[in-house]
Amino acid sequence: MTASHFRDAPVTAVLGPTNTGKTHLALERMMARQTGVMGLPLRLLARELYDKVVKAKGAASVALITGEEKIVPPHARFYLCTVEAMPLDLRPAFLAVDEIQLAADPERGHIFTERLLHARGTQETMFLGSASMRPILRRLVPEAVIETRERFSTLSYAGAKKLTKLPRRSAVVAFSAGDVYAMAELVRRQRGGAAVVMGALSPRTRNAQVELYQSGEVDFLIATDAIGMGLNMDVGHVAFASYAKFDGRRRRRLHPHEIGQIAGRAGRFRTDGTFGETAEARALDPEIIERVEAHDFDAIGRLVWRNHALDVSSLDALKLSLGAPAPDPALERVRAAVDEGVLDILSRDRDVRERASARGGAARLWDVCGTPQFRKGTLDEHARLVKTLFLHLTEGDGRLPDAWLDAQLTRLNRTAGDVDALAQRLTQVRTWSYAAHRPSWTRDPAYWQARSREVEDALSDALHERLAARFIDRRTSALMKGLRENADLQAGLDASGEVTVEGHFVGRLDALNFRADAAGGPLARRAVANAALKAVRPEVNRRLGQLARAGDDALALDDEGRVLWRDAPVARLVAGPHPFAPGVQLIGGELGAAEAVARAVAHIERFAARQASEGLAPLMALREQVEARSGGLEGLARGIAFRLVEGSGAAPRRDLAADIAALSAHERRQLRAAGVRIGEHAVFLPALLKPRAAGLNALLHGVHAGDAARAFRPPPGRTSAAPDPSLDDAAHACAGYQLCGPLAVRLDILERLADLIRESRQGDPARRFSPAPAMMNLLGCSQEDLRGVLRALGYRRVRKAEGETPELWTGRARDRRERTSAPPPPPADTPFAALAALDLTPQRPGRTAQGKPRRSTGRKGAARRARQ
Repeated sequence: MTASHFRDAPVTAVLGPTNTGKTHLALERMMARQTGVMGLPLRLLARELYDKVVKAKGAASVALITGEEKIVPPHARFYLCTVEAMPLDLRPAFLAVDEIQLAADPERGHIFTERLLHARGTQETMFLGSASMRPILRRLVPEAVIETRERFSTLSYAGAKKLTKLPRRSAVVAFSAGDVYAMAELVRRQRGGAAVVMGALSPRTRNAQVELYQSGEVDFLIATDAIGMGLNMDVGHVAFASYAKFDGRRRRRLHPHEIGQIAGRAGRFRTDGTFGETAEARALDPEIIERVEAHDFDAIGRLVWRNHALDVSSLDALKLSLGAPAPDPALERVRAAVDEGVLDILSRDRDVRERASARGGAARLWDVCGTPQFRKGTLDEHARLVKTLFLHLTEGDGRLPDAWLDAQLTRLNRTAGDVDALAQRLTQVRTWSYAAHRPSWTRDPAYWQARSREVEDALSDALHERLAARFIDRRTSALMKGLRENADLQAGLDASGEVTVEGHFVGRLDALNFRADAAGGPLARRAVANAALKAVRPEVNRRLGQLARAGDDALALDDEGRVLWRDAPVARLVAGPHPFAPGVQLIGGELGAAEAVARAVAHIERFAARQASEGLAPLMALREQVEARSGGLEGLARGIAFRLVEGSGAAPRRDLAADIAALSAHERRQLRAAGVRIGEHAVFLPALLKPRAAGLNALLHGVHAGDAARAFRPPPGRTSAAPDPSLDDAAHACAGYQLCGPLAVRLDILERLADLIRESRQGDPARRFSPAPAMMNLLGCSQEDLRGVLRALGYRRVRKAEGETPELWTGRARDRRERTSAPPPPPADTPFAALAALDLTPQRPGRTAQGKPRRSTGRKGAARRARQ
């Protein structure tokens, strides 16, 4: 059902706000055709429409396909599906996609965009959504006929209302399960009862809860933004308990079009509706109110896209095809797809890569990576689950083991516990229900589908009973009532770090750092802070204790100088006694006991010192030889090594020229044995040029300078790079680079450049050479940049290029410069100043003007005179 197959079939885009009858229109048009497929944004909505079509056409003619539910009669003609589960191998007469504006959603948008661009019916295609899609539809689907529909009723702003003043038939909207339950408890105590609707509920539980509301048994509905996606309920007023939500990446304010989508559920058909705030939600800006009432929202400028023509011949080919750029400026490649994130994590796993390299392995891995993240944990946790599934599916007969799958469902088949426990089990059952509906994942799909449905139904019924009985844990009592009565508030901390007071979100504990939510007035914030500390302080002390005992394998140092523990930053490096022993400053932890903080800091400082010692082992060894009283380096070799240690392992040769010229053969051998290379242009430790050592060296230098960001970080693999004008020579040298005019060049590359120059001037009596392409290739630079590098190194151009005659450059006369250069004078208040005043100028051999033999000079002569 791709667009290329049915170019002549009409495409219609029906756009407008909520309550315009778009979904009803599409449903009627589908049932008027022989066959049809309709993609919906929510499985709850798919189930609702499935029930309607079954009543009209009979169960034998209607199929339901979602991630966790698959009802497909042998002769089904109409398919109600979630957009992700739409069957792409059918040729339906009619095809529709609802809420097409979700093509701009960061997480799911690429699926909607793919359907918009490629999914078509043989006789008619219909896209339903917001009017904000009009401009981009004209660009991407120019053949579409756009129909605009007006709202049947008026939507108006009613302002803020207390829960006790909300009108009957109101829906209160919150954005977390904890807030939903807390609001439901408040309404139960003050208004007699409420039904609960959330996207995470099973269809069975959700339908039972809606029936409580629709039947009039309760007059209030407490819901998440799931009601904003077309769920049909008799709602007269929508009250927002908050205008902020966590979108999977961060907590943010709702956009105006999101407010309009949810508020638009107020009023049905010709009945007007209102919206406003309740609880602690702050009043909307007048401009936003006006836009919501007028359904006037910014046009969507870009849609989220991902290449759908994937190459699954190998893991690398798959990742390459996933990274294909968008074909149109109006399309933006997806950035937050869970399946890609899981694939990226697992592609670094040796066992996974090995199995993915087998025939069909990459395709199987990508199939498993598509497992939805029902449990809403971290990406790493989800990746571990996907890895387990993949390993089972790539061994033995390529199916999930029956005994293992049975154990998972048996463990979840318990109806005891409170609302949170039952809801958590339901999210886990959804994973196994999804697996059961993958035809090739189990030996007996029909059995496992029935088994998972049995467990889900039992949990759903138990959850409905708890909700219907208004059973809520006392910790979820209403925050506002507690504040008003100045009561002792109950605080809690969940596994994700979310801190709640009386069930309301008040802040988040990330690793050791507690960030309080700024919502509410001063009095509310003070009461919330006092109650939250009861939950946060013991947890911070517990985590500090674990941190103080953590092994090096549990800690990591990132490029910003932060120490990570469990993938979260817990400390940052600060300047210490010297670059190789940085200090540590905790990120958070202020609520912990002083002793626990001190132990954690000391442990991390030892970890940082070990990182420096191991990562910069050659430099540490050189430092030990410099500081050794016996058995270390001697004479000038010791002085040069000292300068290298001070320079973090590198120094321009010109700064050490006089000492290098005076080195004895024995001293040169000592430096060579210590890993020091005396090059044409620099003196350095080649072992420190490896990426890990160079990055660590630069980071520690930046930390010691007072800012971890002040570290030179050239692009990986570059032999030269543009220097950072804000950094000095030492900062570049720590990273293994030397400033050379317009470029910072890696030290070993400078020596290879010197080799090329020596080779090119062989045979020329004047020892001249021409800049060659090999030199530019070596540095990865232009000819003009190469000229700048040569000038900075002391080479001089003696002839410009004319016609086919190349330009010529002279050598550096290094030996003469080294004989005439001298180190900087020592401080005047040291004994070395007196030694520097001695006349040790070498004399020419032969006799004096009086005919007497000249005294021997140099190192041996000076030593003999000292003995005399």
